[in-house]
Amino acid sequence: MNIPEITLTTPALLFPTVSLLLVAYTNRFNAISSRIRSMSATYKTTPTEKLMQQIESLRQRVYIIRNMQAFAVGSLFLCVVCMFSLFAGELFIGKMIFGISLVFMLISLGYSLKEIMKSVYALNLELSELTTNRKED
Repeated sequence: MNIPEITLTTPALLFPTVSLLLVAYTNRFNAISSRIRSMSATYKTTPTEKLMQQIESLRQRVYIIRNMQAFAVGSLFLCVVCMFSLFAGELFIGKMIFGISLVFMLISLGYSLKEIMKSVYALNLELSELTTNRKED
């Protein structure tokens, strides 16, 4: 099997992508953190089962986002290590490390998809409450 040649610029191509992903992941994390604080305060005054389900869903999403961020940072870290290996003339090691960094990026994106699906579930909880209230009117 012939592995294609890579240069120092190949892993550098992931830098803007990972940077933008990390900003997006951080924004999602901040929005969910704010939502959790708000819901937690509401739950202390008027606890409901539906609110507890939403808080639990947000808790799960926070852990998913943590994993998304960890693998994205790991991917970026490995890209830097790859560039260092290539700079040092270790082409085979650099290729292997770059491959692992791509796997980390795929895992991060997989977690992102999982978090989006959890987000849809949370929105459906909100909508079900609105639908229930509308039927009662």
